[in-house]
Amino acid sequence: MGVEHLQGRLEAYLTARLGSSVQIQNFRSISGGACQENYSLDLFLGGAAPGERGNEYRLVMRTDRGGALDGSLSRPQEYQVIQTAFGAGVPTPEAMWLEEDQDVIGAPFYFMRRAPGRADSRFIVRDRSLSDVREKITGELAQALARLHSVGYSEDGPLGFLNRLDPEDPRAPARDAVKGLRSLLSYLPEAYPALEICLNWLEANMPETREPVLVHGDFRTGNFLATERGMEALLDWEFAHWGDRHEDLTWISMRDWRFGKINLPVGGISTREPFYEAYEKASGTAVDRKKALYWEVMGNVRWAAGAHQQAERHLSGQSRGIELASIGRRACEMEYEAMRLIEKGEF
Repeated sequence: MGVEHLQGRLEAYLTARLGSSVQIQNFRSISGGACQENYSLDLFLGGAAPGERGNEYRLVMRTDRGGALDGSLSRPQEYQVIQTAFGAGVPTPEAMWLEEDQDVIGAPFYFMRRAPGRADSRFIVRDRSLSDVREKITGELAQALARLHSVGYSEDGPLGFLNRLDPEDPRAPARDAVKGLRSLLSYLPEAYPALEICLNWLEANMPETREPVLVHGDFRTGNFLATERGMEALLDWEFAHWGDRHEDLTWISMRDWRFGKINLPVGGISTREPFYEAYEKASGTAVDRKKALYWEVMGNVRWAAGAHQQAERHLSGQSRGIELASIGRRACEMEYEAMRLIEKGEF
């Protein structure tokens, strides 16, 4: 569907839903990753002119591009996660106006308020305008995770669709993660012995998780917005699930998410200890460094497997694209890093 046609469909839909005439301006496609499509827009209600802020909304619309990664949420599910996180005080844009009827634009979609800032990694880790606030951003990231992890495991309520953990098995988050990765690899046409070696280690060293929490699942540089004021908003909730807090605390530290700043393992902006200490202060929960090592190995294996899966989408013809092909070429880096961490036994 062309952008102009899509804009017209959305204006008609919102006019009917909100009971007021709607005008959309500055409607354009923005980055949404390999599986989603995002559109930026300014919305005016009741014939309001630009500048009448009471009837103006600066929004992003999020919908599916086609295809999905293993374990990713649908847009309606993602909407519910964002609502829960927003309610817990996590700095994430408020989600609005979910529509599950695919007949409107061909796929479910929702809107969210548009936050200021940029998410691109080169800007966050290298731009001089952020030199004085990267330490502040580190603390704000830790505080955002602490608020998110205040949402404890529950099989009921609005997040009842998320994965269920065995309450009698304290190793369930690790056990389920290993099982899921083995299943993913079984559907790929080639064998990946490096990942199998790492999975054997992960299976033999599973830690306990006594207090499962809501995990973002893709907490890293590139998935939050930053300005000269600091961190503005946490984005991209499609991999949220119940799990171990150390999964989020270490995903951001994988080499792939340092974007060239290898000596700053926390997203290319900080060393680990200031980040861990800020999290401990905000959450009141100690970071177990041994568990952190385990979950960083898990993260590298997970992303390596995901990269192979992305490449297969391109190679099989399911969804051809240079982005998918290039992601597949990165898998060997994560395989090497996972084995290096296992061999070294520390960061």
